[in-house]
Amino acid sequence: MLHLIKLAVGAESLEHLERLQRDAGGPPVVRTRSAPRRREEVLAGGSIYRVITGLILCRQRILDIESVERPDGSNGTLILLDDTIVPVEPRPARPFQGWRYLDPKEAPRDLETRAFAQLPASLSRELGRLGLL
Repeated sequence: MLHLIKLAVGAESLEHLERLQRDAGGPPVVRTRSAPRRREEVLAGGSIYRVITGLILCRQRILDIESVERPDGSNGTLILLDDTIVPVEPRPARPFQGWRYLDPKEAPRDLETRAFAQLPASLSRELGRLGLL
């Protein structure tokens, strides 16, 4: 199993990402230019971790990866996601382009499994930024 990590461009908070996906209609997808070469490892239970305002804040399970033709005629990739957005322990992440592989050993733990899951998003984000979560 292997995860991906990608910036959630345009999302200002976890709640905003949820709203953007809901308002888009249809299943949640991530559009990207290049497909993961390690596709089978990613599809063997991997998730995409999302960076929002400089912090890894959540993940969604990856259901499939499809090749598509982009509006300009070039090749593109759709990463189809599970509807459930799982909050994770906030962790700082520097900006980068595209997506990156994320080893499961280095992935933030789910917040749902910890008492911190009930914290307001702003407090959780600040505690993560300070390295206290």
